[in-house]
Amino acid sequence: MFLTQTVPRQREILEVFLRNGWDYMRRLLTGGKADEPQLPTPAVLKNILIDLGPVYVKLGQLMSTRPDLLSGSYIEELSTLQDEVPPVPWTEIEIVLRQQLKRPLEETFTKVNPVPVAAGSIAQIHRATLIDGREVAIKIQRPGIDVTIAQDTALILGIADLVARTEFGQNYEIKSTAEEFTKALEAELDFTREATHTDQLRRNLSRSRWYDPTQLVVAEIYWHLTTEKLLVMEWLDGVPILSASLNNNNGKDPTEVRKAITTLLFRAFFQQLYVDGFFHADPHPGNIFYLNDGRVALLDCGMVGRLDPRTQQILTEMLLAIVDLDAGRCAQLTLQLADSAQPVILSRLESDYDRMLRKYYNVSLTEMNFSQIFYEILQVARNNKIRLPSNMGLYAKTIANLEGVAQTFNPEVNLFEEIQPLITDLFRRQLLGDNPVRSLLRTALDLKSLSLQSPRQIELLLDRVTSETLRWNFTLHGLDGVRRTMDDAANRLSFSILVGSMIMGAAIISNNAHTSQLSLLSNLLFAAASLLGLWLIISILRSGRLK
Repeated sequence: MFLTQTVPRQREILEVFLRNGWDYMRRLLTGGKADEPQLPTPAVLKNILIDLGPVYVKLGQLMSTRPDLLSGSYIEELSTLQDEVPPVPWTEIEIVLRQQLKRPLEETFTKVNPVPVAAGSIAQIHRATLIDGREVAIKIQRPGIDVTIAQDTALILGIADLVARTEFGQNYEIKSTAEEFTKALEAELDFTREATHTDQLRRNLSRSRWYDPTQLVVAEIYWHLTTEKLLVMEWLDGVPILSASLNNNNGKDPTEVRKAITTLLFRAFFQQLYVDGFFHADPHPGNIFYLNDGRVALLDCGMVGRLDPRTQQILTEMLLAIVDLDAGRCAQLTLQLADSAQPVILSRLESDYDRMLRKYYNVSLTEMNFSQIFYEILQVARNNKIRLPSNMGLYAKTIANLEGVAQTFNPEVNLFEEIQPLITDLFRRQLLGDNPVRSLLRTALDLKSLSLQSPRQIELLLDRVTSETLRWNFTLHGLDGVRRTMDDAANRLSFSILVGSMIMGAAIISNNAHTSQLSLLSNLLFAAASLLGLWLIISILRSGRLK
């Protein structure tokens, strides 16, 4: 149905593919030999997504968070996609704003700047002043964008459903990626979700044992004005972190200020990833601001990630395995992260990790690029057909963005020195928790419970053994083939006995046949025995087990 409803859009998409020179499409339409489709080159794919419009730019941004699906060259190219489009005229935006406000515009704001400070494919941001004098940023959804997104996502899902039936679609998990993108885009249309994420991040970062929470800012949400299509939040005066001038900072040494800010960012994001399990998943330079008062702000919580405690522990151990260049441990931890229980050749996975990590044997820890190594780990998993959770892509992208911003902002940063005390503290927290005394008491209670239960359990086991009521359940792989072979042998033996019996019966009847009816019966038995015997011989010969 979607194909007939979106014919004009299909034609436009086809023209974009051809205009950007995707060789597979050209061969397909000109009648040439069309092999199994491959993705366009990274640069061509980026141009295709830009030409297709804002929704597809969003798709490219999502794909850039999936290093478990795409190689590094694609991730690097798609990461440069910018969600910037011409702004909607203020006259159209004002209509949406008035519709979303519970009170008249003039009774809510004393001033709204009609020139947006930023414009994206879904919304644009204007600066305004509340009636009580507070400065705010208002994020307003573009008129009609929900209809456009519904049409494009329906087309994407329909195409993905068709492509998913090919080997190409299965290898690249086209359908699941399209479904994930659709859900993410639909969630992005509801600004109350972003407001909830912003509030949660603000609460989480307001306390820490690793940094001074007063130096890190997340905008306050004004809930009485926020709706699904309107987000009103505190205005923060500042500039993107990489544009900040630190020379006039109350006489402080700019080098020391850069070092302090780098440490603050690392510690704040490590807390999000490994302690809170809820993290800002898009820390690119435009979303990290240096404020006029010297604090650092995190902006735009539209993309967030979540990690459960088990995954946090595995990823913490993965960091240690990377530092130790332990291929075997990396393989075990990867399998623990895996989504599916499909069979994996562990020796091959370990060998691939060993080959990948070997190039870092002579590299000092201070020179290691941890995000690049983790990207390579995800790609090795992909090459071994191991399906990892999608939040691993967000995790890797967050680490990569953070590392990139830190190294650009402060080229002298020593990443290992930054994370070493954090890793040590993480392991201590995982072993003892936040309250060591409470953890010790809980462990003592567990041991006491085990000591009280163990004698009774042993008594029950011995009672079952002596009363012959104990049942053992074994699962042995490879027994199906043995069972089928034994069944075949038994069937052939039964047929042999049956053929022999028929021949003997026919011979007895023939010797004592005094009527034509008995002679006919004897001949029929001989014929049936001959046919069954011939079938048995052919079956044995075809099985290849004559000897």
